[in-house]
Formats: sequence, C-alpha cells, structure tokens
Amino acid sequence: MNKIDFQNMDQHVTILGWLHIAMNVLVLLIAAMVFVFVLLGGALSGDPEAAMITTIVAFAVGGFMLVIAVPGLLTGWGLLKRKSWARVLAIVMGFLNLLNFPLGTIMGVYTIWVLLQDGAGDYFTEYKMA
Repeated sequence: MNKIDFQNMDQHVTILGWLHIAMNVLVLLIAAMVFVFVLLGGALSGDPEAAMITTIVAFAVGGFMLVIAVPGLLTGWGLLKRKSWARVLAIVMGFLNLLNFPLGTIMGVYTIWVLLQDGAGDYFTEYKMA
C-alpha cells in the first residue's frame, strides 16, 4: 500500500472508530433515558402492580440496549487502536447497522465501504509493523 493510500485509510479508520463510539454512546444515553422515564412512569402511577411491571420493562429494555451498545463501543475502541480483530467486528457491525434506518444504514454503508476496500486488510497488518 503506498503512502497516500495508507494516510487515506488511516483517516477513514479514525473517523469510523469515533463514529462507532459516538453512535453507541448515544444508544447508551437513550437507554438511560428510557430506563428513567419508564421507572418514573410506573412510580408516578401509584399502582404497585404497574410499578413492578414497569420496573421489569425498564430493566429489560435498558439491558437490551446496553447489550447492543457494548459491541459497538468495543468496535470503535478497536478501530482507534488499529486492532485487526476490530476490522472483522466492524464489518459485522456494519452489516447489522444497515437494518437501523436511517443513521445506522449510513454508518453501515460507510463502514463496509471503508473496510472492504482492497488495501484495508493490508492496512491493519502494516499498521502493526509501522
């Protein structure tokens, strides 16, 4: 890979890493808001049965969103550290993001476009040696 391609790929991988982190921090913030609002809704209802049900729902939804966000955060961190495993994880996450319209779709297309280029695999190998 020539120097220009290496610098271009370096820039795209950095952008991808930060995008994955930012998008999944946003998911965590939304999860926290949903958790709090659902819990508050149950507590404000005054009905103990409703409070119990909304507590279960809040933990389930919040936990599910946490489980979804962690691999994305790990992907972003791995891309920023130029780990070879992060490229594979990012490609998988990119394909999964295609289903998350509209922001996830844009992110998925960009991830796949960057990481499936001809020199992308070589970039992560060469980065370790550099």
